[in-house]
Amino acid sequence: MLSNQKLFSLIASAAMLMNVACGQKKPVETPTTGTNDVAMWLTKPDQSVLLKQQSTVLSFGTSSNTNPTIDIDTTTQYQTVDGFGYTLTGGSAQLINDMIATDRANLLNELFGNSANSIGISYLRVSLGASDLSSAVFSYNDLPSGQTDPTLAQFSLSFDTVNVVPVLKQILAINPNIKILASPWSAPVWMKDNNSSIGGSLLPQYYSVYAQYFVKYIQAMKARGITIDAVTVQNEPQHGGNNPSMVMSAAQQADFVKNHLGPAFRSANLNTKIIIWDHNCDNPNYPITILNDAGAKQFIDGSAFHLYAGDISAMSTVRNAHPDKNLYFTEQWTSADGDFGGDLIWHMRNVIIGSMRNWSKVALEWNLANDPSFRPYTPGGCSKCKGALTINGSNVTRNVSYYIVAQASKFVPAGSIRINSTLPGTLYNVCFKRPDGKKVLIVLNDGSRSSTFNIKHNGKWVTTTLAAGDVATYIW
Repeated sequence: MLSNQKLFSLIASAAMLMNVACGQKKPVETPTTGTNDVAMWLTKPDQSVLLKQQSTVLSFGTSSNTNPTIDIDTTTQYQTVDGFGYTLTGGSAQLINDMIATDRANLLNELFGNSANSIGISYLRVSLGASDLSSAVFSYNDLPSGQTDPTLAQFSLSFDTVNVVPVLKQILAINPNIKILASPWSAPVWMKDNNSSIGGSLLPQYYSVYAQYFVKYIQAMKARGITIDAVTVQNEPQHGGNNPSMVMSAAQQADFVKNHLGPAFRSANLNTKIIIWDHNCDNPNYPITILNDAGAKQFIDGSAFHLYAGDISAMSTVRNAHPDKNLYFTEQWTSADGDFGGDLIWHMRNVIIGSMRNWSKVALEWNLANDPSFRPYTPGGCSKCKGALTINGSNVTRNVSYYIVAQASKFVPAGSIRINSTLPGTLYNVCFKRPDGKKVLIVLNDGSRSSTFNIKHNGKWVTTTLAAGDVATYIW
């Protein structure tokens, strides 16, 4: 005799067969997966996912819901992007150049190539002379104490030819279109009022000589196949405590650009851009004051910023005062004492998303590489600056700023244009239209809980979810 359970099972099976025979649907269907319209790359603050493409199917549709929505408007366009990257410090170049040739080539292709395994860095900053993350303090015109060289007859690029130039040439072989910005930390000490690499100011009698120092540098790099797209006049001109460093007031910088550097570039037929300030967001009046001087402004491409003080919105303050001039975000460090998740969230919110939403053409983290002891650095230089990479021989560890930059650089090439995207709640974001027409949206969930939201474009939307602190890049 059949049990009741088996009897019910047979009756249900017979009913199902009758439905099929009569052309009716099965009572249970396997759901379809849909079309994956949007690629999603995720990084999580706990490092459990690091720049990994997700398999989640994201299909555009019109099913209504009550989720917060990021609206994308391609018709409202802002600045054109020059790129994302780092400073190739002298120390970074030294560590990379000391790697075994095959390992070095693989690393440089990963950083600067355009393959599936590359992160597509498109912009680099270098130091004009030593930075504090060089292995020693130097300029291109170092002389015995008491000597001067107003004709720059002893100018020499020799320090840079050891590591910086060879690495740059290898990078240019991978990406010939990468843009390079050069920033000086100090003039040669004999040009300064304190005769020291630390602090002090440029003596007025050497303004024209120092302008020619820039010209000689750009020409010497060009002779080695390296085009310097832009220079800043002085790295952090209000911070005289670094080694090397130099102090320069807004009035001094305006004078130097208007009467010396600008005319020197024009006379030498240089197209290299001149960028002012290159310091924190707490003093937008410094670049505004210089740009208010019409004589100086004619030579200036724009202003550069760091964010060790102030608010990123200061960039828009400067743009509102001089909308015809460009803006650049050129430096932000991550500390040896930093927390991966905390740094990821802060830098994505301020450096990548924040600077771009405030008109920046670039977003650069600080040093590309250091060794396990955070060297090289100069005596008195930064001993806790954590590079995007820790290089120990040919072993490479990828640190938080690698992922901060890669979350944008891998997907937003030079020539992309920022387009309008709304900001619902704590879903910080920025959106771009690439030269190939694809859209790229970078989103940080800066809230304390998971958020499900819509990405809306052309009257349709996809629904996606980010946990607290997650960063995702969406491409369609």
